[in-house]
Amino acid sequence: MEISFKDFNDKFLPQKYSCIGEKLMPTIEIKKISDKTKSLALIIDDPDAVNNKTFVHMILFNIDSNEKFINESTKGIYGLNDLNELNYCPPCPPKNSGTHRYFFKVYALDKVLNLDKRCTKKDLIASMENHIIEKKELVALFSQDQ
Repeated sequence: MEISFKDFNDKFLPQKYSCIGEKLMPTIEIKKISDKTKSLALIIDDPDAVNNKTFVHMILFNIDSNEKFINESTKGIYGLNDLNELNYCPPCPPKNSGTHRYFFKVYALDKVLNLDKRCTKKDLIASMENHIIEKKELVALFSQDQ
């Protein structure tokens, strides 16, 4: 499996994808998915969040394995982000907190998951155990101090 951001190539997330821009989710392009893939899952998180806690921006699972792009209009099941919401939470690091890293992790799975839509990242990871065919990740950087 290969993944890339469709709309940009540099490592810094354009402002339109942040809380101070249009709050859009960057589109992830997917290529060369294994024929054994039954569904895809996506986790977006920030390990540089305050209080040394990784902040979960979004989880989306049971994405059709034929998808070529993942963005906010992709069909699947949203789990809870760390705002206790079922959607994408755009990067919004506090001012003067430096540059944060945002990990976009795409998983190719050998099954469709049987999870509640109010599941957490922890629930999703446990459910994916022993079902991951392949995992790829992209890292984007963002700071309000630019």
